[in-house]
Amino acid sequence: MTRAELFSQIKKKSSFLCVGLDADIAKIPAHLKTEKDPIYSFCKAVIEETADYAVAYKPNIAFFEALGPQGWETLQKVLEIIPQEIFTIADAKRGDIGNTSKLYAKAFFEKMDFDSVTVAPYMGADSVTPFLEFADKWVILLALTSNIGSMDFQLIKDENGKPLYQTVLEKSQDWGTPENLMYVVGATRGELIAEVRQAVPDHFFLVPGVGAQGGSLDEVAKYGMNSSCGLLVNSSRGIIYASGERDFAKAARNEAEKLQKEMKVLLDRHL
Repeated sequence: MTRAELFSQIKKKSSFLCVGLDADIAKIPAHLKTEKDPIYSFCKAVIEETADYAVAYKPNIAFFEALGPQGWETLQKVLEIIPQEIFTIADAKRGDIGNTSKLYAKAFFEKMDFDSVTVAPYMGADSVTPFLEFADKWVILLALTSNIGSMDFQLIKDENGKPLYQTVLEKSQDWGTPENLMYVVGATRGELIAEVRQAVPDHFFLVPGVGAQGGSLDEVAKYGMNSSCGLLVNSSRGIIYASGERDFAKAARNEAEKLQKEMKVLLDRHL
């Protein structure tokens, strides 16, 4: 998917919502667990009810990998029922030496046909650039994440006082462009989003941490939105586990609609 196509969907739906498919077999409603493929049934119902409001879906690969070979088959089936115009993110956080990264890229871009994959930058250019060789595919690079442990490395400053995440932002712009490179920027770091936006004014951000993790959608838009929106705000637990009962899909729809309405106001205000 191209940047123009993604922005077109954002304008069409008045939404920059990404629904995270963190499909935990231990958390899905009990009545689904008797089905042949309970994770697929769960994701299918969520997708059908939220597709009107979402511009992206982000399957967390770990929840599928943990199920073994069946999990990979389920992931492929889930990917195939996501509407073609909706952006897809393989939340895999890959990052290895070049020849291995190239095979990861082939797996997610050629074999499974995801639009994007999350990638860790720690091993440098040769671990990231193989993912950038595919037309109309995206790398979503971990920059400033919302987990507590992010402070262990990402905020370490060099002798000039520059935090490591800023070095990642600067260096990675030599590898990709706003047409194929996004950044993960956590919503719980609201005070730093403006600094990230200043460093990479034209790139899209994938923003986790809104909702269950306490991030503010207003702050994310205030400090992170650019002229083409530039944001995909992810909500996982707050949507897909809004109910643990038989009405889980309707509850997910209601939560997605609430976020979309807030996003419409913010888009109208900032664009």
